[in-house]
Amino acid sequence: MGQAVAAENAPAAASVAVVIAVCFAIAALEGYDIQALGVAAPSMAPALHMPEAYIGWAGSLTMAGLIVGAVAGGWAADRIGRKPVLVASAALFGLFTVMTAFAQTSEVLLVLRTLTGLGLGGAMPNMIAVGAEISRPERRASTITTIFVGFPAGGAVASLITLSVLAGVLPKSFDWRLVYLVGGIAPLLIAPAAFAILPETRPERTGERRDVLNVLLGEGRAAATLLLCLAFACTTILLYLMVGWLPTLVVGEGHTRIEGALAALSFNVTGIAGGVAIGLAVDRFAMRRPMVASYAGLLVGIGVLAATPAFAAVLAFAGVAGFCAIGAQFSLYAVSPIYYPKSARALGVGAAVGAGRVGSIIGPSLGGILRGAHASSSQVLAVTLPVILLGGAAAVALSYVGKANQS
Repeated sequence: MGQAVAAENAPAAASVAVVIAVCFAIAALEGYDIQALGVAAPSMAPALHMPEAYIGWAGSLTMAGLIVGAVAGGWAADRIGRKPVLVASAALFGLFTVMTAFAQTSEVLLVLRTLTGLGLGGAMPNMIAVGAEISRPERRASTITTIFVGFPAGGAVASLITLSVLAGVLPKSFDWRLVYLVGGIAPLLIAPAAFAILPETRPERTGERRDVLNVLLGEGRAAATLLLCLAFACTTILLYLMVGWLPTLVVGEGHTRIEGALAALSFNVTGIAGGVAIGLAVDRFAMRRPMVASYAGLLVGIGVLAATPAFAAVLAFAGVAGFCAIGAQFSLYAVSPIYYPKSARALGVGAAVGAGRVGSIIGPSLGGILRGAHASSSQVLAVTLPVILLGGAAAVALSYVGKANQS
């Protein structure tokens, strides 16, 4: 058969919308879960007698689990199918998120967050693969970015909870365990529906055996894989520094905690629009021009944030940064499947995304190191500018690399 064709396995157009909605919901729950730590931390740390440093460790271990889960989930999906691995991953992060709500010690919490990360990571490459394989090639980017804007949508919900507590809509004694109960029960409810609704898009067996190095680096794919990893890593460093530190950095410039939470909300909400808009632009114009525009806009957004003390400008340019950063990252997700053969697509994407997710550990750690060294908020943001330039250069260079598989 040569190339396995998506059209044979893809559902009808009406069903495509349902599949996108289910994957969007899973992505939203992942985005909520990742940002839930920031919502829960103020009451969780004293309740578990947990040193402040453990908050950072909990976030980092979640990301470490996510990296392992992305690679393992991609590998498994190419062998037993996208659907069972995606559903199992959603159920896994739901289960361990519920268990997080019942953690009694900081040590148990760290173990549970690591295991949660495995489920979060396993879902990611499979949502990308499913999105690529249910859509027509000319709509691939917009389909995948529509799925992944669930991440900032879920993050926005977490930001709204924070705002509600700060504004007194929710009591300051709001139980952190409820944050995790809601975030865990929801994927457990969605998993059975996903199993019933999602198509199986795994291609037919061709009889060939593919090892990881061959998938990633063989047959002329080395340059694409290395550029994908670099672009993912640089963009993720910036994204997770902003997700973890933006409210603190805004407060560090003399603004209130409510204003810091509003800046984080602006970053997430405009990221939803950016994911959709830049995905559509990639489908319309190919990736090069949208990537140039995205990273140029990101440089401007972060540059102005680093330079201005005015809250109106902070709110506006946090939005610009969210629009461009999230749009660029999700568009990279959208184009990554075309560089790998369909029979090993989830593995290739999972490994590239997993390697790039090292940035999700570096970003928050970088913020902590710089703040620990008494760097100002402006200095922390300014340090990210060369990282943005490097990520943008890698993304643009990727547009010149030959594509291994357009189907």
